[in-house]
Amino acid sequence: MGKNRWLTMSMAVAGAMSMAQASAYKLPEQSVRSLGLSAAYVAGTKEADTSYYNPANMGWMDDRQRMEGALTLIYLPKIDYRGRVAGFPADAKSRSEDFLVPMFHYVGPKFGRWRFGFSLTAPGGLSKRWNTQPQKTYAEEFTLAIVEANPTFSYTFNDRWSVGGGFRVVYSDGRIKAYGEDARGRFLFADNMEGDSFDFGFNLALSYRPEKETTLSVTYRSNVDLTVEGNAKGGGPALGKPWFDTNARVQVPLPATLALAACHDFGRVTIEAVYERTFWNAYDKLDFDFDDPTIERSLLGKSKPKDWDDTNTFRLGLTWHVQEDWDMLFGYAWDESPIPEKSIGFELPDSDAQIFSVGSMIRIDDHWEAGFALLYDHKSKRTVSTPPNENGIDGTFDKGGAYLATVGVGYRF
Repeated sequence: MGKNRWLTMSMAVAGAMSMAQASAYKLPEQSVRSLGLSAAYVAGTKEADTSYYNPANMGWMDDRQRMEGALTLIYLPKIDYRGRVAGFPADAKSRSEDFLVPMFHYVGPKFGRWRFGFSLTAPGGLSKRWNTQPQKTYAEEFTLAIVEANPTFSYTFNDRWSVGGGFRVVYSDGRIKAYGEDARGRFLFADNMEGDSFDFGFNLALSYRPEKETTLSVTYRSNVDLTVEGNAKGGGPALGKPWFDTNARVQVPLPATLALAACHDFGRVTIEAVYERTFWNAYDKLDFDFDDPTIERSLLGKSKPKDWDDTNTFRLGLTWHVQEDWDMLFGYAWDESPIPEKSIGFELPDSDAQIFSVGSMIRIDDHWEAGFALLYDHKSKRTVSTPPNENGIDGTFDKGGAYLATVGVGYRF
């Protein structure tokens, strides 16, 4: 069962790292505009957050430097589970969670056809806690923080074609606790795990403007192998050892993502549509390596099949230019979950989602702008049966999702 805690961290890292990931507790919205448009914000980027979402567009912006900072408050409501686990009644609710996510973007001056930018973001994370059995066996506590530094560049050929890219430096840090009992309340095991990782990848972007009002873009974020390393402590009869304290390692893929976007400016209204494909099929199994040979030979050290599916996300964003210095933002997205029924567990009870958002940006003067945005991520009710579920879950997950609120300021100079 301790293995599931490390699994939780690995899945959450794999699910949350990139702006275009499919579901699994990602956080693609890394600016006010992106959140207000439900991340339908790839081809139409024009401000400092262009560095993160589509660096190819940096070369078409005016010569001024730009920077912006934002802060997002995330609230995760309780997940309601009704059903059985391994044949025993297991109705329960998870704890609600809330946390703050900061972000920063910068686009520098032009150097001929070249331009450079930088983004510091928190593109994902997870906090999930259960207070009851058997849920505590899977996720008594899980906290994951992720930070990405992304230096970027663009090279602009002319008014029609521009390319860009960047180098991703990703740091993740997680803490996981679990406590297992049998159906009679007898102690089985306890474990406490901590781990972190530095990993690297790249992103590419291409933009084409067939006419001044229309932009077509393609962006790609590479697969990143996450090499999480840490320490595992615990013990119990289910593990064959009263106490252990050992190093542990696991590698999981952060799958590649492709985004296709089209944006058109109708004058008072700008509309953008984005299609994302996330190649989650790279996540076919999970295998942990423990220095302690007894733990390595136990259930914790056995390879566990995952067989996640590739996913599609469809996004639509509308920017209404109400006045010269005031924009209203509206967004909608439909987001698939990559987790098949056989693999879903209490550490990551994910489902398909519909996303709704609204926001506003106001230009204060020629240098300053400020804005806010709100987003609601509605997770579909998901019923799981055993079989095919391999965790013994036979019931329904409901009332999850997320509420996000972002405030930010931008500066041009």
